[in-house]
Amino acid sequence: MPKGIEIERKFLIAMPSAEWLLAEGAACDAITQTYLLSEEGVTARVRRREGAEGVEYTHTEKRRLTDLAAKEDERRIGAEEYEALLRRADPALSPITKVRYSLPYGGRLLEIDVYPFWQRTAVLEVELPSEEAPLTLPPALCVLAEVTADKRYKNVSLAASVPPEP
Repeated sequence: MPKGIEIERKFLIAMPSAEWLLAEGAACDAITQTYLLSEEGVTARVRRREGAEGVEYTHTEKRRLTDLAAKEDERRIGAEEYEALLRRADPALSPITKVRYSLPYGGRLLEIDVYPFWQRTAVLEVELPSEEAPLTLPPALCVLAEVTADKRYKNVSLAASVPPEP
């Protein structure tokens, strides 16, 4: 795929135990992402990510190409620029907080997001090299549904309105 194109599949899964994820080698980060006012067709956000490596800030802009693919421009920023960009937060959207477990599996990196508003459900995302690439998930994960094309489960949608827990 061309540089800057992100291809991703997304699944609702039964909440895995943190102990199992960590025992399998997952890294754990606390993330806060805030959506910014942006031009139509562009989703802009800033993210604060804190984990074992310290704190990292990023600014991201995405333009959706298909249900699976988006053009993504992401760059690291400093704390000062992060704070300045927060002043452009979209007032219609709440910041999203989550704990992300990043688990290497089958040559891919599985990202499992645990949100404070759901107790039994988490979201699994995995980036792929192409829309047709095969995907194998750990048998210990219980997939409830693929939600790649379901806009309700995009983070920007969750910032507007959280659907009831499945």
